[in-house]
Amino acid sequence: MHPLQQIVIASIAISVGMSLLWWVQRRTGNAGIVDIAWTAAIGLAAVFYAATGTGDTYSRWAVAVLGGVWSARLTWYLFRRVVGHPEEGRYASLRTGWGDQADRRFFFFYQMQAAAAIFFSMPMLLIAHRTQEGWSWLDGLGFVLWMVGIAGVTASDWQLAAFRKRSENRGKTCRRGLWRYSRHPNYFFEWLHWCSYVPLAIGATAGWLSILVPLVLLYFFFYVTGIPPTEAQAVASRGEEYRRYQRTTSAFVPWFPKKEVAE
Repeated sequence: MHPLQQIVIASIAISVGMSLLWWVQRRTGNAGIVDIAWTAAIGLAAVFYAATGTGDTYSRWAVAVLGGVWSARLTWYLFRRVVGHPEEGRYASLRTGWGDQADRRFFFFYQMQAAAAIFFSMPMLLIAHRTQEGWSWLDGLGFVLWMVGIAGVTASDWQLAAFRKRSENRGKTCRRGLWRYSRHPNYFFEWLHWCSYVPLAIGATAGWLSILVPLVLLYFFFYVTGIPPTEAQAVASRGEEYRRYQRTTSAFVPWFPKKEVAE
């Protein structure tokens, strides 16, 4: 199937799915289900691209397995965090701020997430149409980055969840495991996972476009929906304790913590 045909079909399917989930959030009052849908949509798109792509068998299997496993892990993680729990603060704030226009605005927000899912699945589409014989060192690099990224984000999620389960840690900042070396190790390793598709896409037609995804993600982490609002909320709730954490711990790339200088 031609890539443009795949994009049209995937776009329509994801848009319809997001519309149905928008109706569900109207009933449940929990707009956070969009995060689950976004992640699942990328994984389903990856499998669809792999099944209908024109690339060699190896490339299409790589897309299906790597994209599918990433999506399944994150979808299940988000499902347990969202379903059956109160609406996440950022969505509750949007609902309050939008007032009577909330339903209409959430509909467009869900459709924007559908468009974002198509954009983020682009590297997988490119790889699904790559034709080459056998493995290359770039494939090896891609697989290593993918494994490190998935292992790192899984470990950081588990460490944070274990920390929060203990009642004596309520209101405190996690400094255990990977969180000792980065204030946002989950963001870093998630970003590293997206970098893994770049070497795999090299050799595909317009494969260089795959670099756009990690670049855009990096921008969002640093300037839009990632680090700024997360840390603003942390400072508001934990005050000086979190400010000390900011002064001593790398914001993104895991690195050895600094010793705080006494004032």
